[in-house]
Amino acid sequence: MPHTNLSLRTGRPWVVGSFGHAASLRDAEQSVVMQHCDLAEIRLDLLRAEGAALDRACWQHLAGVPLLFTARCKAEGGALELDASQRSALLLATLDTAAFIDVELASHGAMRELLAEAAHRSIPWIASYHDFEKLPPSAVLEEAAQRALAAGAAAFKVAAMLHSPADLARLAEFQLAAHGLPLATMGMGGLGPVSRLLCAQSGSVLNYGYLGEAPTAPGQWECGVLRDAISRLPRLGRPAKP
Repeated sequence: MPHTNLSLRTGRPWVVGSFGHAASLRDAEQSVVMQHCDLAEIRLDLLRAEGAALDRACWQHLAGVPLLFTARCKAEGGALELDASQRSALLLATLDTAAFIDVELASHGAMRELLAEAAHRSIPWIASYHDFEKLPPSAVLEEAAQRALAAGAAAFKVAAMLHSPADLARLAEFQLAAHGLPLATMGMGGLGPVSRLLCAQSGSVLNYGYLGEAPTAPGQWECGVLRDAISRLPRLGRPAKP
């Protein structure tokens, strides 16, 4: 059964452990997963690229673990050229066991029927936004956050390539600002690991690491290490208004 009572509005930094390989998912033990993360992400596009069968038998051994299902589009880091209809079909088949689903903000219109069905079942969705080349201007990110809010997303997730400490600081400043909905922010690239700590410290509600042998995005920590590190950090407050 899905965990329909979970809310991201507590502000608590959750650690998401991401499965990108069928073998890692198959061999995972429920008790170990729950020790390492708060939420487990199953990347359906990566599993499909391996030719894995995608049905609840693949993850039923994780009963009790809140599950986030993602079918990433190719343009935002997915493994396959899956159109909106194909990704909707993959996600629709998971709704009986999903705590959350992830849909790219750019695709939410094309996947409106899936999102309506998820809403009918009280399954919240994460509106995600990825840029593998740069950190977009803050005004662009703010406009995207407001579109996610208007579309009914439970949270807005930003993952962007960072090239300098200035990028890192600007991403943290964006996280610290009020946007009307929970935010999950993270950097990719050489500054990705430190960004995941700073963004969590700044209030990022979803903080992604990997479960298994390899990251599912550049800059990820192993999720157990990430969870331990985040637990040791003091929370930063929002800057006072002048």
